[in-house]
Amino acid sequence: MTSRGPGKRVRKTPAERRHEIVTTAARIGLTEGLECITLRRVAEELGVQSGLVGHYFPAADKLVAEAFTSATMTELDGLLPEWPAGPGASGEEGGAEDPREGAARDPLDALRRFFGLISSDDFDDVSRLWLNARHLSRYRPVLREHVVEQELLWCRRIERVVAAGVDTADFRCGDPWAAAVRILVAIDGTSAYINTSEEHRAGPLTGVARTVAEAELGLPAGALEAGAG
Repeated sequence: MTSRGPGKRVRKTPAERRHEIVTTAARIGLTEGLECITLRRVAEELGVQSGLVGHYFPAADKLVAEAFTSATMTELDGLLPEWPAGPGASGEEGGAEDPREGAARDPLDALRRFFGLISSDDFDDVSRLWLNARHLSRYRPVLREHVVEQELLWCRRIERVVAAGVDTADFRCGDPWAAAVRILVAIDGTSAYINTSEEHRAGPLTGVARTVAEAELGLPAGALEAGAG
């Protein structure tokens, strides 16, 4: 009988290793807070030496910033897949020709799905992450750059759906960009209490962001509720 030793370890490419590090850091930031992202902690999660993580990210602040972007970008893609740029949108976000596979192709349905998802408990960790990142941005310039970039990206993503709805006459809105900014501010505003008064805000704050969106888009009350229409 021939004995067989352990299988040969497959060496990861630099791109694969870097992606693994960022993804692991993003998971830590999302579930525990950005302050918990350290080179040592990420290395422990991956079962490698901290020097390996430091090779890719000599400065922990850079890893924290990229982890934030990774987590929020993944969430955005799940909440509101990128819509193709139309004549009413700014077009600053680089462009797909069609909405992503499996996404709602009707602007009204896309926003109904979006507001349904952000009103669920599954969105709470992302709300905490945004609150955490905005606080730390005061002291971490690199993180601040990523936060601003993501804020603009989320606004543009909403703007494109709004502009598409204006083109199809589903929405009545003279300035899709301004509407997108106000909608995102409403979402962030209701999320600001996520760490302190969650048990008290459920009733009074239910649907606030959706109600703001309905008003911005010239829709009747309840038009963006899941299952409406």
